[in-house]
Amino acid sequence: MRGRVLIVAGSDSGGGAGIQADVKTVTALGGYCGTAITVLTAQDTKSVTKIEPVSVDMVVRQMHMMLNDIGVDCIKMGMLYSHDIVEAVTDVIDAKAADIPLVVDPVFVAKSGDRLLKEDALQAFTMRLILRASIITPNIPEAEVLSGIAVQNRDDMVRAAEILHDQGVPAVLIKGGHMTGDLLTDLLQTKDATELFEAERIHSNHTHGTGCTLASGIATGIAQGMELRDAVRRAREFVRQAITSAPDFGSGHGPLDHTVTVRPLDGY
Repeated sequence: MRGRVLIVAGSDSGGGAGIQADVKTVTALGGYCGTAITVLTAQDTKSVTKIEPVSVDMVVRQMHMMLNDIGVDCIKMGMLYSHDIVEAVTDVIDAKAADIPLVVDPVFVAKSGDRLLKEDALQAFTMRLILRASIITPNIPEAEVLSGIAVQNRDDMVRAAEILHDQGVPAVLIKGGHMTGDLLTDLLQTKDATELFEAERIHSNHTHGTGCTLASGIATGIAQGMELRDAVRRAREFVRQAITSAPDFGSGHGPLDHTVTVRPLDGY
């Protein structure tokens, strides 16, 4: 099964994150990618200089066109930015895609420090959208916001994941990249177990788009019929290879190499 993924996210003019990273990731992993662009950004590896939302009607129409014709096996949500967009895309999920697996990547702040979700959108995001998710993929700062606790070590990661799971999210993957140390740990919480994924940290400035890439990789695996754990494992390996072979572009947080290859269905 090739796997049809609908990405609902913002555009990164620099090509390292957002829709551009999502499309490249889904394609590299053997899936088919459709998009609903929520926001246009003007950015490079150092900063985001302008954010311009797409109209709510246009976002909704893009989603409907993909859902109604080509079809969708998994949806991935990235940058949504405004309260109106969060509400609108959640309404579409409720009306037309309630049975389609949903991966939600909480895109709050860019690596440059620029805010990518408005303050007044956070309540709708936490009270409506993430409760529809099959899995959410917060980093440490995002997990702190969503869980309401400080996350400073592995035990805190476990507690935050359990809080979010108890709130009604079936699966939570907390990414440990913001922790210090040479061992990087991601934590997956499901109803069945708490699982740690550990690997040696790759010390690199070229990590722009890692969150988008990981979530889209997971969505692709789900769309292709993989078990969640296997989809996470393959997506993590794809991100690691993409960091290792990053092209060394830009003077800030550089982009990954999305041309790396892992076997589309069964290799990682």
